[in-house]
This record gives sequence, C-alpha cells and structure tokens, in this order.
Amino acid sequence: MDEERKHVQRAAAIKYDPGEDDVPVLSAFGEGYLAQKIVAVARESGVPVLPDPNLASMLSKLSVGDEISPEMYDAVAKVLIFVSEVDRRYGEKVKAMMEK
Repeated sequence: MDEERKHVQRAAAIKYDPGEDDVPVLSAFGEGYLAQKIVAVARESGVPVLPDPNLASMLSKLSVGDEISPEMYDAVAKVLIFVSEVDRRYGEKVKAMMEK
C-alpha cells in the first residue's frame, strides 16, 4: 500500500494574504482525480502551479483549513516566492501592453 501511495498524484492549494493571514493555510488538498481537478481549476483561474511532490506529501498530513506548520515554512516559502515572481513578470507584461 505504501508503494502505491507514492505514485498517486497529489495536489494542494495554499492561501496566504499577508494583510489577512498570520501564516499560510491549506485551502485545498486532493489525490488522484481530485488532484487533477485542483490543478485544472488553478490553471483555468490563472493561478501558478508548481509541481512539488515532496511538499504535496508533507501537506497531505494536514486538513483543509489547517495553518502550515513551522516545519514546512521553508518549503512553502519557496512556493510563495515562485508565485510572487510569476505575478511580477505577469504585471510587467500587462504594463508593457498598456503602454503600447
């Protein structure tokens, strides 16, 4: 069973608004078909997707609505930096298009 679980696709969504949240919160988690739906909805909504099976495995131990534990801060910080960089680049593209 453990060997089977290693190959199951997992997806998680993290919510973090520095003005509203003290720490990031797990807002969605799923395996298999539900993981595929989480990724699809994220992409359709323009939310950056960062494949990280190790982080998904760590997050699988939490329940939706749980705050991210301090042990996960480094891994989650990398995701937040990734999202911030994607947002910055997108903003620059939009700004350049508006100036044309």
